[in-house]
Amino acid sequence: MKCGTSFGWLLAVFSWSTEPSAAPTVALPAGEWDATVAVNDVSVPFRFELSAAQTANASGAFFNGDDRVRSTSGTYSGNHLSLRFDQLGSTLEATWAGQTLSGSYARAGRSSYAFSAVPHTARAAISANQPSIAGQWEIAISGPKGENAWWLFVRQSGAEVSASILRVDGDTGFLAGRFKNGKFVLSHFSGARPLLLEVTPEPDGSLSLLEDGKKRYSALKSAAARSKHLPEPADPSRWTSVKDPTQPLRFSAPDLTGKIVSEADPVFKGKVVLVNIMGSWCPNCHDEAPFLVELYRRYHARGLEIVALSFEDGEQLTNPTRLRAFIQTYRVPYITLLGGEPGDVRSRSPQAVNLNTWPATFFVGRDGLVHGAHAGFASKATGKAHEQLKIEVRGTIEKLLAQKP
Repeated sequence: MKCGTSFGWLLAVFSWSTEPSAAPTVALPAGEWDATVAVNDVSVPFRFELSAAQTANASGAFFNGDDRVRSTSGTYSGNHLSLRFDQLGSTLEATWAGQTLSGSYARAGRSSYAFSAVPHTARAAISANQPSIAGQWEIAISGPKGENAWWLFVRQSGAEVSASILRVDGDTGFLAGRFKNGKFVLSHFSGARPLLLEVTPEPDGSLSLLEDGKKRYSALKSAAARSKHLPEPADPSRWTSVKDPTQPLRFSAPDLTGKIVSEADPVFKGKVVLVNIMGSWCPNCHDEAPFLVELYRRYHARGLEIVALSFEDGEQLTNPTRLRAFIQTYRVPYITLLGGEPGDVRSRSPQAVNLNTWPATFFVGRDGLVHGAHAGFASKATGKAHEQLKIEVRGTIEKLLAQKP
């Protein structure tokens, strides 16, 4: 018995020592990466950042200009990277093999993109002279919302260019790129709204635009557009309105605890109220949230209330994890309600006229009546348009707060 026991123990040790061991985890380089996502057979390049990826914990970030869109949690084990961006309802799953990180990026209930990245390498300087395309341009279009033109804002430093297209419902975020082979190649991806834009200066002073390798547009400076009698881009302060401005704006929806909140609640009595139509899936709503938080903190003590009616995908209505993460990410202090699904927005807002942008905001005075509305949101990527929007909104709030209840 003693001998048999010893032999069995030796056999067990030998068997364990000869089993193949798991491949060791290779640490990921921290810092900036050159990444791409594949969207409808178009490769969209963008900046990406990784940190703390040498352990079981990992974190990463997309960029919108210099602003980081950070992951909320992540792991890295067995050369596999998994990052969650709860505020976007998205996940990144990728494997580090050789010198490439490859996998997929998926948004819950929305598109999934093939993802690839390599550690960033400095690009060679471009010494040739580049044409100047900086300035404010207008793009003639026939949009599904009834628009006739968009804005194109371009900033340039030598071969390097950043730009943004502003539609009535908001902008594309920061497009960034450089001059190469006779054209400027710009792109954007911050976890949402991927876009590749090729800009070619034409001899007549216009710009030829190619979006995602398929859609072609032409852009003119504003003076040239007026001389050709082309329509101007839509005014977002005149886009949305209400049918009868003599009637109070009514809403009723549950908050995240299930409590029904309506315009008749005492918290709104005699207050100036911003009623914000939004969704946590909407990139322009993410752009707008920090500004609304700023307004609330600045004017709440003087009588401002903000209520966000969030229209979410069906699964998010039953378990609004993305909206909760949205609120946590931007530290939203104002009231947030679940308005329904995006397709319900018109039926839940029957007083509104031309309510077809995400976001949209109604300005309600101390009298409970609508004194204006604003469609969309022009983010920091639009430069002066963003600053002008903030001035106008603050001015409207100041004017309404000055009114007696």
